[in-house]
Amino acid sequence: MKKLFAIPTVSGKLCQHFGHCEKFAIIETEDQKIINETYVTPPVHQPGVYPQFLAQQGVSTIISGGMGQRAQDLFTQNNIEVCVGVDADSPQKLVENYLSDQLKTGQNLCDH
Repeated sequence: MKKLFAIPTVSGKLCQHFGHCEKFAIIETEDQKIINETYVTPPVHQPGVYPQFLAQQGVSTIISGGMGQRAQDLFTQNNIEVCVGVDADSPQKLVENYLSDQLKTGQNLCDH
Protein backbone atom coordinates (compact mmCIF):
# COMPACT_ATOMS: atom_id res chain seq x y z
CA MET A 1 0.00 0.00 0.00
CA LYS A 2 1.31 3.45 -0.92
CA LYS A 3 1.40 6.23 1.65
CA LEU A 4 2.69 9.83 1.49
CA PHE A 5 4.33 11.58 4.42
CA ALA A 6 5.07 15.29 4.79
CA ILE A 7 7.90 16.55 6.99
CA PRO A 8 8.45 20.31 7.37
CA THR A 9 12.17 21.00 6.97
CA VAL A 10 14.82 23.64 7.48
CA SER A 11 18.29 22.84 6.12
CA GLY A 12 17.22 19.26 5.38
CA LYS A 13 16.07 18.39 8.91
CA LEU A 14 12.75 18.48 10.69
CA CYS A 15 11.71 22.06 11.45
CA GLN A 16 10.45 22.28 15.01
CA HIS A 17 7.41 24.35 13.96
CA PHE A 18 5.80 23.35 10.70
CA GLY A 19 4.67 26.92 9.93
CA HIS A 20 8.29 28.10 9.79
CA CYS A 21 9.59 25.50 7.36
CA GLU A 22 11.54 26.24 4.18
CA LYS A 23 10.29 23.15 2.34
CA PHE A 24 8.22 20.06 2.92
CA ALA A 25 9.89 16.72 2.34
CA ILE A 26 7.26 14.53 0.67
CA ILE A 27 8.21 10.91 1.17
CA GLU A 28 6.36 8.17 -0.66
CA THR A 29 6.33 4.68 0.77
CA GLU A 30 5.05 1.38 -0.51
CA ASP A 31 4.96 -1.89 1.40
CA GLN A 32 6.68 -0.24 4.39
CA LYS A 33 9.66 1.00 2.30
CA ILE A 34 10.63 4.47 1.08
CA ILE A 35 10.39 4.58 -2.71
CA ASN A 36 10.61 8.31 -3.44
CA GLU A 37 11.50 11.60 -1.78
CA THR A 38 10.86 15.08 -3.13
CA TYR A 39 10.98 18.56 -1.64
CA VAL A 40 8.27 21.11 -2.31
CA THR A 41 8.23 24.78 -1.45
CA PRO A 42 4.99 25.60 0.36
CA PRO A 43 2.79 28.56 -0.43
CA VAL A 44 3.08 31.64 1.78
CA HIS A 45 2.16 30.62 5.31
CA GLN A 46 -1.32 31.76 6.24
CA PRO A 47 -3.61 30.10 8.78
CA GLY A 48 -5.23 27.05 7.21
CA VAL A 49 -3.21 27.02 3.98
CA TYR A 50 -0.75 24.18 4.69
CA PRO A 51 -3.33 21.49 5.55
CA GLN A 52 -5.16 22.08 2.28
CA PHE A 53 -1.91 22.33 0.30
CA LEU A 54 -0.63 19.01 1.67
CA ALA A 55 -4.01 17.32 1.19
CA GLN A 56 -3.83 18.34 -2.49
CA GLN A 57 -0.40 16.67 -2.66
CA GLY A 58 -2.00 13.40 -1.45
CA VAL A 59 -0.29 13.41 1.95
CA SER A 60 -1.79 11.09 4.56
CA THR A 61 0.57 11.75 7.52
CA ILE A 62 2.49 14.81 8.72
CA ILE A 63 5.38 14.47 11.15
CA SER A 64 6.14 17.68 13.06
CA GLY A 65 7.90 19.04 16.09
CA GLY A 66 5.15 21.48 16.95
CA MET A 67 1.84 22.64 15.60
CA GLY A 68 -1.02 24.73 16.92
CA GLN A 69 -4.31 23.05 17.79
CA ARG A 70 -6.20 24.78 14.97
CA ALA A 71 -3.72 23.43 12.43
CA GLN A 72 -3.99 19.94 13.92
CA ASP A 73 -7.77 20.14 13.62
CA LEU A 74 -7.53 21.28 9.99
CA PHE A 75 -5.18 18.42 9.13
CA THR A 76 -7.62 15.97 10.74
CA GLN A 77 -10.47 17.49 8.72
CA ASN A 78 -8.37 16.85 5.60
CA ASN A 79 -7.88 13.19 6.64
CA ILE A 80 -4.20 13.72 7.44
CA GLU A 81 -2.77 11.95 10.48
CA VAL A 82 -0.76 14.29 12.74
CA CYS A 83 2.35 13.23 14.69
CA VAL A 84 3.69 16.03 16.92
CA GLY A 85 6.40 16.42 19.53
CA VAL A 86 8.97 14.72 17.32
CA ASP A 87 12.68 15.53 17.73
CA ALA A 88 14.62 16.90 14.77
CA ASP A 89 16.14 14.30 12.46
CA SER A 90 16.32 13.63 8.73
CA PRO A 91 12.99 13.08 7.00
CA GLN A 92 14.07 9.61 5.87
CA LYS A 93 14.93 8.53 9.42
CA LEU A 94 11.65 9.88 10.79
CA VAL A 95 9.61 7.97 8.22
CA GLU A 96 11.66 4.81 8.79
CA ASN A 97 10.97 5.16 12.52
CA TYR A 98 7.25 5.62 11.82
CA LEU A 99 7.15 2.55 9.59
CA SER A 100 8.86 0.43 12.25
CA ASP A 101 6.59 1.77 15.04
CA GLN A 102 9.55 3.51 16.67
CA LEU A 103 8.66 7.16 16.01
CA LYS A 104 8.76 8.93 19.36
CA THR A 105 6.17 11.63 19.78
CA GLY A 106 6.00 13.83 22.82
CA GLN A 107 5.03 17.24 24.00
CA ASN A 108 3.75 19.50 21.26
CA LEU A 109 6.44 22.14 20.80
CA CYS A 110 3.89 24.80 19.85
CA ASP A 111 1.39 26.29 22.26
CA HIS A 112 -0.63 28.59 20.02
